[in-house]
Amino acid sequence: MKKLLSVAGAALLTALAAVFALGQPAQAATGFSVSNGRLYDANGVEFVMRGVNHAHTWYPQQTSSFANIKALGANTVRVVLSSGDRWTKNSAADVANVISLCKGNRMICVLEVHDTTGYGEDGAATTLAKATDYWLSIADVLKGQERYVIVNIGNEPFGNQGYSAWTTDTSNAIKRLRAAGLTHTIMVDAPNWGQDWSFTMRDNAGTVFAADPQRNTVFSIHMYGVFDTAAEISDYLGRFRTAGLPIVVGEFGFNHSDGNPDEDAIMAYAQANGIGYLGWSWSGNGGGVEYLDMTTSFNPAQLTSWGQRIFNGANGIAATSREASVYASTTPTASPTVSPTVSPTTRPTPPPPTTPPPSGGCTATYTVANSWQGGFQGEVKVTAGAAAITGWTVRWTYANGQSVTQAWNASVSNSGSAYTARNVDYNGRLGAGASTTFGFIGSWQGTNSTPAVTCTAS
Repeated sequence: MKKLLSVAGAALLTALAAVFALGQPAQAATGFSVSNGRLYDANGVEFVMRGVNHAHTWYPQQTSSFANIKALGANTVRVVLSSGDRWTKNSAADVANVISLCKGNRMICVLEVHDTTGYGEDGAATTLAKATDYWLSIADVLKGQERYVIVNIGNEPFGNQGYSAWTTDTSNAIKRLRAAGLTHTIMVDAPNWGQDWSFTMRDNAGTVFAADPQRNTVFSIHMYGVFDTAAEISDYLGRFRTAGLPIVVGEFGFNHSDGNPDEDAIMAYAQANGIGYLGWSWSGNGGGVEYLDMTTSFNPAQLTSWGQRIFNGANGIAATSREASVYASTTPTASPTVSPTVSPTTRPTPPPPTTPPPSGGCTATYTVANSWQGGFQGEVKVTAGAAAITGWTVRWTYANGQSVTQAWNASVSNSGSAYTARNVDYNGRLGAGASTTFGFIGSWQGTNSTPAVTCTAS
């Protein structure tokens, strides 16, 4: 889930103080490298990211998403991971499986730690130093994958407070990764919830780049409400181009609660100037930004208007994406079907079996999408039967004292341990065989067993 705060009155700061001579001498690269503000793959071929973000850490069971994202033309997927400081930690085995899924589907993996989001303003967020600890703890599965993996140290590492520490903290994180022997291209996010309205990243990017002994760092700006005009977009990205500093749009959307980003200008400028972009996000959004889902319930056959725009629109992924040349001599392989190895306490609880719904009816499946000590995230998928329905009601009863504290995409009420969820106005009508999902945050102690659910159509 994203939290991006509206920003008003950001003053126009001074331009970059100097243009840095940041080219690298030609050398045999083992993985991605940066030269003169451009990203090159291990074959020395320029690579421009065209892809999307996928919320893997909250939906680890959605492994088919990698193949589905590739099938729509993407050459890159930015994968949400957790260091365990805020959400359930993605194990080394899980990350290895994610890399295999990327490689099996001939995409580049940008791996990011999400727990840093909004540090300094969001009390639950953790530091870049903690994110670096995580990368070092899984270094063994990262090493040897430099041709296919880019390490994005931490998502949106500062909110709108304390961001003056961004330059020092980011530089120190890069130095630690290099000292530990990680030679991958490193991606760093901007502060201010990723939007850099203070121009902290813009004006200090040269210092951070120089802190990397390999000069192999890419900068990532997230474009939401702060970037609502073409002039703001071209000015920000253009300053990096002028300075010879590599920049990508690591997240953006077609709308947001903090304003209306100009997605057309973002995509057009990126295409005209060889700048990568990664849209937010494939599916599974909550917290009021569900409209940023590109697919309905992770179904690639049900693209939303945003999904249609980014994949199939002008300057979109289908028209502009080019596969990384490191895959040119490889034979496509089916994505692995094995589930990542995770501990019993973190493995998503499988949904109970369901029978086909009667004509005009519906079924529901209940899944624990993520779990942590004392809390969990649940998801219920509602599917219409052989005939269209105009509304639905899902019921379940908890056996172990669990409770729901927050819900989205449904109106949820309870009487003791018995819960009832009803559709909201925009997702009650389902065509024959169509599905929708709703989600919630819950609490548990001791046991979090999966309840049986029933669905009644209207």
